[in-house]
Amino acid sequence: MPAAAPKGRSIKSGWGQGTTGATDGHERAKDFLTAAELAVLLEAAKGGRHGTRDHLLLLMMFRHGLRVSEAVSLRLDELDLDRSTLWVHRLKGGLSVQQPVAGDELRAIRRYLAVRQGDLPWLFLSERGHPLTRQAVSYLVEVASGRAGLAGVHPHTLRHSCGYYLANKGHDLRLIQDYLGHRDPKHTVHYTRTAGRRFEGLWR
Repeated sequence: MPAAAPKGRSIKSGWGQGTTGATDGHERAKDFLTAAELAVLLEAAKGGRHGTRDHLLLLMMFRHGLRVSEAVSLRLDELDLDRSTLWVHRLKGGLSVQQPVAGDELRAIRRYLAVRQGDLPWLFLSERGHPLTRQAVSYLVEVASGRAGLAGVHPHTLRHSCGYYLANKGHDLRLIQDYLGHRDPKHTVHYTRTAGRRFEGLWR
């Protein structure tokens, strides 16, 4: 059985207090990790028995805004290490796209492939050589967030963190929409609406 929810600093505290009515859930609470929190989480993921795999899994879920089902469905033949690209096959009718793989991520992939065992086509395998399940990924995230002292973290938090990161970098709505595979921009707009960068310079 998975461990009880870890005690620690919740990522959902301090946002949207006092909101009522039709305000959506993304506006009521902080549902993403800051860059500092993400760094702590990724470092904590390295501490497990399969730390090389777990660190890469969480890193790729963040960098490519992957849903947990998309992460466990990643295949080796969707990686092009020579061109440093990944084909992201979106589920739920999303837009599938090719995305770049950054240098640190590429190195993490190579480290994992050097120790990965099994001949199945899926990228992420369990200790017994089977594809990881959604439940296994949820447990790995729970354990890593417990080590990091972060409460309220779940796999989808990493996808949200990707959206907020891109919005805070100043990227426009359409680019973020395409990157995350959203068919409808209404699923993307909350990232750009609540990004802190929008309000920089207001009091200068």
